[in-house]
This record gives sequence, C-alpha cells and structure tokens, in this order.
Amino acid sequence: MTSKKDMTFTGERAEFMAKDIEYVSCTFEDGESPLKHSDGVALENCSFKWKYPLWYSKNVSVKGGRVCEMGRAGIWYSENVSFEGVKIVAPKSFRRCKGLSITNTCMPFAEETLWHCEDVTLKNVAAKGDYLAMNCHDMQIDSLTLDGNYPFDGAKDIIIKNSVLNSKDAFWNSENVTVENCTIIGEYLGWNSKNMKLINCKIESLQGLCFIDGLYMRGCVTNDTTLAFEYSSLDCEIEGHIESVKNPLSGILRAGSIGELIMQSDMVDVTATQIITGFAP
Repeated sequence: MTSKKDMTFTGERAEFMAKDIEYVSCTFEDGESPLKHSDGVALENCSFKWKYPLWYSKNVSVKGGRVCEMGRAGIWYSENVSFEGVKIVAPKSFRRCKGLSITNTCMPFAEETLWHCEDVTLKNVAAKGDYLAMNCHDMQIDSLTLDGNYPFDGAKDIIIKNSVLNSKDAFWNSENVTVENCTIIGEYLGWNSKNMKLINCKIESLQGLCFIDGLYMRGCVTNDTTLAFEYSSLDCEIEGHIESVKNPLSGILRAGSIGELIMQSDMVDVTATQIITGFAP
C-alpha cells in the first residue's frame, strides 16, 4: 500500500479513484469529491474541509481526524466503510451506504445523517440532529447518545442497546425494532410502527406508543407517560405506574397502577384488551 503523509490536497477530485493508498495526517482542502470512486483507502488523522469527500468509495477505513463543517454530504453511495474516533461536524453525512461501521465518534451537527443505509453498526456514538437514520435497515446499535427529533423514521430490522434517546417522534413508521436497556424521552414515540419490542427501558412520552401493530414490553418503567397505547395491539408489562392509558386496540396490559384509564366503546372494542393492575414483577 502506498503511503502519503502530511500532504495537502486541493482542487476538484484531487485524489480521484485512489486505490490502495494510506493517508496519514493529510488535509483535503477546497475542491469537491477528493476521493470519489476510491477503493482500499486508509485515512488516519486526516481532515476533510470541503464537500463530498467519499462518494462511490469501497473498502475505506477512517481513524481519527475530522470532517469539517463544509465537508457536507460527505459519505454517500459507499460500501464497506469504517469510521473510528472521528469528529464529524458536517451535516448530511452517510447516505445510501452499505456495510458501515461507526465507533467512538461524535456528530454534533448530525442533521439528515444516516439516510437509506443498510448493514450499519454504531457503537459509542454521540449525535445531535434531527432525522437520524431515516429509512435505514439492518442496524446494530450500542451506546448511542442522541439529542434530536424524528430518528429512525421508516427504519427496519433495528437493535438498539444501552442508549439514551432524547427525541420526539422516534421510530415512526418503523418495523421490527428492538430497544433494550435504554432511556427514551420524547413525545409521540413509535407511532404507525410494526413489531416493536422494548425491554428494560425507561420511557417518558406524551401520547407515546400509539398506533403500533404488535407492541411488546417487558421490564419497562413509564415515568410521566400519558395517553399511551392508543390504537395499539399490546403484549405489555409495565413496572410501576402509568399516568394515563387511552383506547388500546387489543391484547394484554399489565401495570402496577394506572392513573387514568380511558376506554371509549364507540372508538374501540373495549373487550379486546385485558388490563390488569397490581402487577409486580
């Protein structure tokens, strides 16, 4: 593998179609698409300062360094790409990628990031921005800290563990999502989704967990959660108190206690849902 160290690259497509090259402590200055169509590239402690650095790239490893504010739309249409210990300041990173690994990475301006990607692994990632991971599928996530609304809209086949999501409208229109040992805070959680599992989670949500076809919950706590489960089919066990429950569609709900239970016979078949209070795990 050829090595390039302490170099500065400028101009459009500066290293176009680079193959089997290691870049160490290099800077990609002004000029779009510096590594477009690259293959077998390793980057260590490099900086990207302009748009579209890694488009249509394959087999890329990025360790350390920074994607700067104007490195917008940085990694699109790429395959087998790993990022480790990188600070990604630019928005719209990662679009339509396949085989993507991101670890120990900070994304403080992650607006419209991780869209339409598949086969994705995230570990120890901090992100702030709306619409993270829209329409992604086959994701394995561990220790994600997210501050941003509308994440995982339309996502499928997702497993999330040991994470904190401070996010309104999380998991809308999603399918086959499992969330374990997580904290989720935000309104309207999970609407219009299918096959959602929540295991050992702490949840705070106004009108959360509604319009879900197949909601499974075990070992969960619902602090300050109101008007929950509307038009959802349930297999749920809640530890402790639920502030209010409104018109679940069917199934079984066990809880320690329920503050207000709203069951309107003109809206749902009230006999289709079994509600049991006094539940103690």
